[in-house]
Amino acid sequence: MAHIDWDDPGAQSVTAYYRNDPNIDPQPHAGSVLSARYRGRVVRVTVDAYDRKAGISHGKVAAIMDADSGKRLDQHAGLSVGDPVALPDDKRAFEPAVKDDDEQEDGAGRA
Repeated sequence: MAHIDWDDPGAQSVTAYYRNDPNIDPQPHAGSVLSARYRGRVVRVTVDAYDRKAGISHGKVAAIMDADSGKRLDQHAGLSVGDPVALPDDKRAFEPAVKDDDEQEDGAGRA
């Protein structure tokens, strides 16, 4: 398993979002699909195992996507779909909204 330097999630941090909500347990489990950022791309990881003590999900890259268009890629900057990875909780990120082709520049949908 290669070491991945995940991007900082910033305002899209899953951990920060759920930190103060006692009603939601964002702890992943086998089969969960998590998102993170890697060198400007969105990476989805399918969880095989979760190390609760370390706060790290172990799994495989399920998808790599362009953050603006949503276009799927097979690889990016040395990371490929299917690669085993470790994803720390503090690097998990919400995925950005991607505009549909039918949306206009102002964000309004076509009628």
